[in-house]
Amino acid sequence: MFSLFWENVRIALDSIKSQLLRTILTIVIIGIGIWALVGILSAVKALETTISGNFASMGANTFNIQQYEFTVQTNRSGEREKINPIISYNNVREFLDKYEFPSTKTSLSFQATSVAEVKYGSEKTDPEVQVYGVNENYLENTGTEIDKGRNFTFFDIQNNNKVCLIGSDFEKNLFKDEDPINKSISIRGVKFKIIGLLESKGSTFGNNQDLKVLIPVQVARGIYTQPNINYNISIKVDDKQLMEAAQDEAIITFRNIRGLNPVEANNFGIERSEDLINRIASITQYLEIAAWIISIITILGSSIALMNIMLVSVTERTREIGVRKALGAKRSTISTQFFMETIVIGQFGSILGIILGVLTGFAFAKIFEFDFSLPWSAIIWATIITFIVAVIAGSYPASKAAGLDPIESLRYE
Repeated sequence: MFSLFWENVRIALDSIKSQLLRTILTIVIIGIGIWALVGILSAVKALETTISGNFASMGANTFNIQQYEFTVQTNRSGEREKINPIISYNNVREFLDKYEFPSTKTSLSFQATSVAEVKYGSEKTDPEVQVYGVNENYLENTGTEIDKGRNFTFFDIQNNNKVCLIGSDFEKNLFKDEDPINKSISIRGVKFKIIGLLESKGSTFGNNQDLKVLIPVQVARGIYTQPNINYNISIKVDDKQLMEAAQDEAIITFRNIRGLNPVEANNFGIERSEDLINRIASITQYLEIAAWIISIITILGSSIALMNIMLVSVTERTREIGVRKALGAKRSTISTQFFMETIVIGQFGSILGIILGVLTGFAFAKIFEFDFSLPWSAIIWATIITFIVAVIAGSYPASKAAGLDPIESLRYE
């Protein structure tokens, strides 16, 4: 059985070699369709894995109070229909005083700058360091881990201690050959003692999350005094069962802080990390549908090309078919031979498309610094689809070859 199978494969390969140019063109057409499918799905998977991972690190039991919802309605000119006031420091301070839901931790933060220059002795970084003002709950609520040292304490924040946490990239430049813990760095002329080194989190959309410095929020406010600072509030609920109640209490508290009456809509946004992950998943679904549509149209064209090349092959090999039949070859033997040729051509196209698709997804992930993983489902589907296409495209040529009259075939010139 296996010897017959490999013999059919060998004959198919010999036949392919005899019409190499047409076969290569057909393989390329099939490969382009599979390339579109695997390439787009690889890129989408890398995007979804990276973004979902970043939001998932916040935890399913975390929600944020922010200026706007994740999606905001815009008018025809592209402007927001509703302009919400920023989350000011007075809003944040009042919320911390009034929000007392049990088993919750509230963090506040703001980005002071993204172009800071950090100095250590005679060394300094490029002006591309992000500086954040945070409180003692920031790390836990954002899923950030400490690699060395310790986190901020309540007393560090309340006493405005000049201490800081630094990203892992600082070990690669400022502190190449030494332990950064308990060393002092300078930001805008203010010295900070390093108490902790953060675990690496990589980059997202070119935003390096490992080149940042966290300092107490009041100290950051004193150094960076720009107006209209927009703060972020994050609430973590220890018991997920209390999530809805904690969220409702937060909305009521913040509405009171904003002075809204019962009939007025919220002029702020509430977002849970789960909601963001679900929305990202729904967006990537459209990209996946587009990948399938593009690949199906291309593969449909390749199936027609494959059928044509096999019909030409049947015509060119009419005398060969007549000789085989005269020597006793059965209809099923002739049919199987042509089926095998179409399947071999289809699988060559599949392999080409899968390789190009994986390389495209890998390049996309590297360029945008996403987490790449092989799209096994797309690879499996690509193999199945090309097999089905080969069977469908080879059915008519194989049937035509098997049905040729041996006498007429021997007379064919």
